[in-house]
Amino acid sequence: MPIDPSAPTHTLLRLESANCCALIEWEVGRMPVWRHFGARMAMTQLSTQWPASALRRQANASMDRLDGNPVFPGFGNGLSLNPALRAHTDGRGAVHEWVATSFEQTTSAAKQTLELHLQDASGLLLDLHFTLCWESDVLSLHSTLHNRSAHALQLDWQACGCVPLPADLSDVAHFSGQWGHEFQWQRTALAATGWQMQNRHGRSSHEAPPACFALTPHSNDHQGEVIAVQLAWSGNHQFAMDRCDDGSALLQAGVWLAPGETQLAAGASNHTPTLHVSWSNQGLNGVSQNFHRFARSQVLQWNGGTMRARPVHLNTWEAVYFDHDDATLRALAERAAALGVERFVLDDGWFPGRPNDHSGLGDWWPDEQKYPHGLGPLIDHVQGLGMEFGLWVEPEMVNPDSDLFRAHPDWALQVSDHPLQLGRQQLVLDVARPEVSAYLFEKLDTLLRENSIRYLKWDMNRDLAQAADAQGHMAYAAQVRALYALLQSLREKHPAVEIESCASGGGRMDLGILQYTQRFWTSDNNDAVSRIAIQSGAARLFPLEVLGAHVGPAPAHTTGRSQSLALRCAVALFGHMGVEADVRKLTPDEAEVLARWISLYKKWRDVLHGGTFSQGCTPNGVWWLAQSGGKAILGVFTQRAPASMHHAPLRLTGLVGDGFCQVRLLGMAGQERARGDALAPWLDALRDTGVACAATELRHIGLPLPNMNPESALVFALELQNP
Repeated sequence: MPIDPSAPTHTLLRLESANCCALIEWEVGRMPVWRHFGARMAMTQLSTQWPASALRRQANASMDRLDGNPVFPGFGNGLSLNPALRAHTDGRGAVHEWVATSFEQTTSAAKQTLELHLQDASGLLLDLHFTLCWESDVLSLHSTLHNRSAHALQLDWQACGCVPLPADLSDVAHFSGQWGHEFQWQRTALAATGWQMQNRHGRSSHEAPPACFALTPHSNDHQGEVIAVQLAWSGNHQFAMDRCDDGSALLQAGVWLAPGETQLAAGASNHTPTLHVSWSNQGLNGVSQNFHRFARSQVLQWNGGTMRARPVHLNTWEAVYFDHDDATLRALAERAAALGVERFVLDDGWFPGRPNDHSGLGDWWPDEQKYPHGLGPLIDHVQGLGMEFGLWVEPEMVNPDSDLFRAHPDWALQVSDHPLQLGRQQLVLDVARPEVSAYLFEKLDTLLRENSIRYLKWDMNRDLAQAADAQGHMAYAAQVRALYALLQSLREKHPAVEIESCASGGGRMDLGILQYTQRFWTSDNNDAVSRIAIQSGAARLFPLEVLGAHVGPAPAHTTGRSQSLALRCAVALFGHMGVEADVRKLTPDEAEVLARWISLYKKWRDVLHGGTFSQGCTPNGVWWLAQSGGKAILGVFTQRAPASMHHAPLRLTGLVGDGFCQVRLLGMAGQERARGDALAPWLDALRDTGVACAATELRHIGLPLPNMNPESALVFALELQNP
């Protein structure tokens, strides 16, 4: 029967934000299908009047059904798409065909929400939740599965949700990495067979952080359509882009489940984490800026509701390692305070039985030999110098050589009849066991109650292996949920204490853990050259104020390479700045350089940590730009030897504003590639009072730059005269 356009058989459900919208075709008794996710549109007459199936004809050698792209593909019903649910009862009841029953929709000034209710003939109910944030253009999805059958269900996979990708978004990008080499950008064409990424490390991981991007072949930092996703989950995960029959793709993501990990009893429900989706037609910077706004407004939880200025750190790890001596630490604190440091963080080695990383984890009280009067005297000294005190902990771990393990060897995750699997000489505690979580809370609560500690560096230094609970069931997901609960309890009891998520550097960086913490330790690698790529990648997902960035020693302890102190400072400036070196050993000239860059950070951190961030490439490196309220700070980093005699002007595509902009050179690292007797009137003018440039000129012609040798940096201030 021909379709009568004047009498549509379906409803078109719509969610809208400032620049984005989602359209879902809805008809009771049928699977809802995606019609659009992307640019906001005022009129959608075609989609409103015609169902997706009416716009297709039966293809040769196809099943006798016509569908659009489903919001939650089923299994075993003729669809070739990767199913969004894999579940069964002893191998039976694995075929699922979701059909619509009802929906609810709400609208507020900040967001629009939609909840779809679906059911399957097997007795399963499914709720799909969608929230579109007006300010950030970020769509958040999660799903809830209800087992209303009479049988327990073995759950092997449940997607948080599915997102449609237009056919011309035919490139996929993601991050790879390893310890000390996080957030390495990878981009390739989406294969005809699709794309998958799995992480089975038990934490977000260095190797495959939970995020990916779909983009057109011509999309770049500044232009083109991009859809990016982040999973708010700190454990095992899986992402997949599956090719649809029309050449488009369907993206889904969720928790990767180990064999037998999730049994859903009759009457029980399973809730997924949330998948956050960012769309922009302004390139990679557009989706990144959406994520930054979303993290600031919807994820980060600050004491009192507002972020205070991010204090400069001195972390003791690469200064003293495990060698804790009272006189040394006091001298280190005094030197740090004189340089302008605002927070002194005592790293690993403060608790008993900890001369190295082979013992002591689990015994969370001060070592009586190193600290005969507890941590109080050192804390008083640090605070007397005008600094806050922070402390390193690794609560989820235990060394076999510890009082805790000797008393409770069964508290570690392990598989019976198998040898214990050590990592960094440590095991993982079963935090989901109530007695373990209670022990950890009591020890940490005591430390925070009895000492004036304003900050915890919460570390996690190994993957999960043999992650079985006391009953022998795999417990990866339970471990993550228990961690969240423990962090939430501590935050409620000690709201003024800030917490950093560290996992051998950037091994646990995601929007899930960021709900309970305020900072990431981006990498254990403080080598400035390595850090440029690491911080560029991390800033694709997270705002600068949560990215810990430290000035390390030279040579760098992770790479053995040396860079100038000015370069190390310039790179650390574009993050939450800190120092991780023995500052007692600085020469007077070096101390002056470091103090000057710390002062520069303090002057500009409101722009760096509250503004809009963009990045781009030069022929020889990268540039970073943060701007807010008519002020901007620009860093240009030369990583490779120039191929040209002169540097092309840098076009600042994302610079906001019109009128004149005063440009000043704030700092320089490295050497200019020029004759020693050559005059430099342009640089001299920038160093002095600066040069007035038209903002449009900087966008379209560009900022003239000197040609620099590798491992160099230029940092500029740009201030609009009439913002």
